[in-house]
Amino acid sequence: FTIYVSIYLSILNLKNRQLVKMLLYTEVTRYLDFKVVEGSFVYKGGKIYKVPSTETEALASNLMGMFEKRRFRKFLVFVANFDESDPKTFEGVDPKLTTMGDVYKKFDLGQDVIDFTGHALALYRTDDYLEQPCLETISRIKLYSESLARYGKSPYLYPLYGLGELPQGFARLSAIYGGTYMLNKPVDEIVMEGGHVVGVKSEGEVARCKQLICDPSYIPDRVHKVGQVIRVICVLSHPIKNTNDANSCQIIIPQNQVNRKSDIYVCMISYAHNVAAQGKYIAIASTTVETSDPEAEIEPALELLEPIDQKFVAFSDMYEPIDDGTESQIFASRSYDATTHFETTCNDIKDIYKRTTGSDFDFENMKRKQNDVFGEDEQ
Repeated sequence: FTIYVSIYLSILNLKNRQLVKMLLYTEVTRYLDFKVVEGSFVYKGGKIYKVPSTETEALASNLMGMFEKRRFRKFLVFVANFDESDPKTFEGVDPKLTTMGDVYKKFDLGQDVIDFTGHALALYRTDDYLEQPCLETISRIKLYSESLARYGKSPYLYPLYGLGELPQGFARLSAIYGGTYMLNKPVDEIVMEGGHVVGVKSEGEVARCKQLICDPSYIPDRVHKVGQVIRVICVLSHPIKNTNDANSCQIIIPQNQVNRKSDIYVCMISYAHNVAAQGKYIAIASTTVETSDPEAEIEPALELLEPIDQKFVAFSDMYEPIDDGTESQIFASRSYDATTHFETTCNDIKDIYKRTTGSDFDFENMKRKQNDVFGEDEQ
């Protein structure tokens, strides 16, 4: 028996990657409705541009000059045709040895193109990937393009009525399998015996367990701080400029464009997703804090949102567990980072799964089967 203790916070975006697989394979989607985010944009020189991910968009984009467009188009053709199982598609590139930096050099791509390719298409948070084998990056770019082809306006989805629908959907699925939820219950104590967790005490009652999964706020002595995130929630009465009046969008500001070590993210949703009053828009800007003046760090994003009706600034410390939890059987998650696409969160879920079970996370094993559904008649 495992007890899960969590606090669900922050407003993030949802990408057609690991989380969508989790939703589809577990059939949580039967409890949720989604709507496509209308645009994906990247920041350059104080302006935002639509992220080009196809050959046609590359040639039409104002993000690049004429010759750069042609070179980027050739790069996209190479990525689209690339097949790990077919060496004929490698064009002299060794997917397991050639670095991504060398691939960019092969196609003579400039720094601005490298910035938006790595951070807005491949969704890397740093430039460390440039020194790593190119296979992972090529796969990420292909996935972005395939997601865009599937959904149209952007490769991003967002649940109607907000992200609170996600934990609600998983709660319903858990109940079907016999899970029990205790809502609005304070955690008074994590009960230990012989160095192992045996239960959670709340208002005089003890819910006994063999394993405990929780976020860092419940076990401050078992985690350490690794950074801080600033998030600014802004209420607007207008769509963001230069987004073709999109009712929702994602904007990534690559680190090099604003002389930083971390990207800045902007997620904007609106009444179209049933998360705001008619005619109102909600934009969330976030980034990893690097200086003693974090509000100045987030300013490039806020400038894109002007005029702002009202804003709310929040700071969140980021924590990581100090051990893998196998000895105590207390498994802590990592804090939410500044990203808006859930990819790092899904990686954390897979890591927790491996720590708790001792085996790697397998998407295929997540598929619901009629003979293992608790409380439902077989169809």
